[in-house]
Amino acid sequence: MLLEAMNVDAFYGDLQALHGVTLHVDAAESVALVGANGAGKTTFLRCIAGLAVQKSGAIYFDGSNIAGLPAETIARLGIVLAPEGRMLFPSLTVEENLLMGGLSRRRGYWDLQRVYQLFPLLAERRVQMPNTLSGGQQGLVAIGRALMANPSLLLCDEISLGLAPVAIDQIYASFARIRDEGTAIVLVEQDVKRASSATNRIYCLLEGRVTLQGVSQEINAEKLTRAYFGT
Repeated sequence: MLLEAMNVDAFYGDLQALHGVTLHVDAAESVALVGANGAGKTTFLRCIAGLAVQKSGAIYFDGSNIAGLPAETIARLGIVLAPEGRMLFPSLTVEENLLMGGLSRRRGYWDLQRVYQLFPLLAERRVQMPNTLSGGQQGLVAIGRALMANPSLLLCDEISLGLAPVAIDQIYASFARIRDEGTAIVLVEQDVKRASSATNRIYCLLEGRVTLQGVSQEINAEKLTRAYFGT
């Protein structure tokens, strides 16, 4: 077991966003976290990454409790977030954005040349500025930047949101290669069908609570719909 979150609560002021969320991720597996807007998916990723301030519960990564550690320490341990909206550095080129991901200098498989092998388009666009790229191309940069940190656990938050289907297909096609190199993935996604087809296991959140969990291919559409909408 690579990651184990137990009874995680999180708050925004007086508003409780997560209620006792428990979840685990094994080494090199992919896990989907699905749910409607406001279900708590992004908040949960932020808790793992050390970006949510008000929280309680235990989060174990590679056997050590990381709850309460600062985000930069958690990143150096091997948990990296590809955030919603991609959040690239607009004043840096594609290649400079990628290099920013390697500042932690964690050892591992991924370097600039291997990211370019995974996403050849980025090699072609390496001197361009991010705002000259399409949304799908920016998504590749965000994933490539995260890989440059050589994570053991990659958190992808709505990385395909608003993209054309062909761009989403390219992003999802990269996940198998990433896992083959030993990186586990937690994927936040609203497209339940796509998330189910690309992951080993799935968790559904509703109003900050886990309403369903199981092997992705074994959860039928009816159960998932009830868990998703609370019907």
